[in-house]
Amino acid sequence: MTAIVVVAEAGREARRTALILAASQAIIGSAAPIAISMGGLAGHYLLGSDKSLATAPITGFNVGVALGALPAAAIIRRLGQRDGFMTGTIITALGGLIATLALFQASFWLFAFGLMVIGIGGAFVQQFRFAAADNAPSEFKARAISFVLAGGIVTAILGPQIVIFTRELFAPVMFAGSFASILVLAAVGAAILSFLRIPAKAAGKVEVDDRDARPLSEIVTRPRFVAALFCAVGSYALMSFVMTGAPLAMVGCGHSTDDATLGISWHVMAMFAPSFFTGALIYRFGAERIVATGLVLLIGCAIVALSGLALWQFWTALILLGLGWNFAFIGATAMVADSYRSSEKGKVQGFHDFVLFGSVAFASLMSGAVYNAWGWEMLNWIIFPVTVLCFVALGVLKMTSARPTSA
Repeated sequence: MTAIVVVAEAGREARRTALILAASQAIIGSAAPIAISMGGLAGHYLLGSDKSLATAPITGFNVGVALGALPAAAIIRRLGQRDGFMTGTIITALGGLIATLALFQASFWLFAFGLMVIGIGGAFVQQFRFAAADNAPSEFKARAISFVLAGGIVTAILGPQIVIFTRELFAPVMFAGSFASILVLAAVGAAILSFLRIPAKAAGKVEVDDRDARPLSEIVTRPRFVAALFCAVGSYALMSFVMTGAPLAMVGCGHSTDDATLGISWHVMAMFAPSFFTGALIYRFGAERIVATGLVLLIGCAIVALSGLALWQFWTALILLGLGWNFAFIGATAMVADSYRSSEKGKVQGFHDFVLFGSVAFASLMSGAVYNAWGWEMLNWIIFPVTVLCFVALGVLKMTSARPTSA
């Protein structure tokens, strides 16, 4: 009976932790769609006649997420999850303050730096779903992750709505109100996180693998890892590339800033909403098929986007872009997880994230340059060769799958 009570109590505490993290994700996570939807437009606003670097602030945000990944994990390990996450909210607030001051000073590069700091704070938010799983019994881990992902759906609505109601708050300094609101979001998120009952330096369970860890060079050259990394980078970079340029394209085609913001809202919702069942689909049909389905959806995004410039075409393309990213990226992530042993997890994930977010940052930077030089159409034409290369990677993996492998 005692054991049953302990298990039940652990389950209740895991649900409480997951709900708190989901609520905090919904609030603090809203900084990301604010940065993404307004970063390019604010950059365009701050630049002179040459607008080719308009999306550099969004690149700064993505670089911040990449640069913050390892330090965030180290800080969380040192301070514990609750205090570590609250440190992340302070960094997010600092980034919002810098971005706001940059807009008042009409300083483009200071604004880009502010978004990079927001991105570093966002690296802490990326850890929420892992914390929810780590503090949950094995039978509740998947649902704990789903709870946190549900916070992402709220973020998809809350962030753009904040932009709509605050971007002219400090007129004639456009967009400053939106970035100033990040300070409020960070404060509310920190207040929610303060209710966590995770011990400050809780000892986590250590997974033990009796087999020796292989060299990184051996792991990252195996066909399954190569195909998975190729598809993860391809899908994520394409999503960032097209999404970053979409608000500029919509405004450039005569649609309102509110329309552009709502388009990003639909896109972000499409990115997160399928996560409740993507795992089940991967379990039933296999990761490779789900990745291929995602690539087909990305091609559908390009076809719709190239078919015209009406608002419904922009929004539909962005929805397909989000759905395609969800299937392709989560499927590719599952493939990566199958390619290493528990003793190899740290170094393989670090290498994967370094390559991934470095590529995403480059894609977001090139989005503005390509849009400025060749327009919205070229952004979407580029989807075709990249997805073809991803299909080739999956095809090569299938041809080599008959070879004996060990994970």
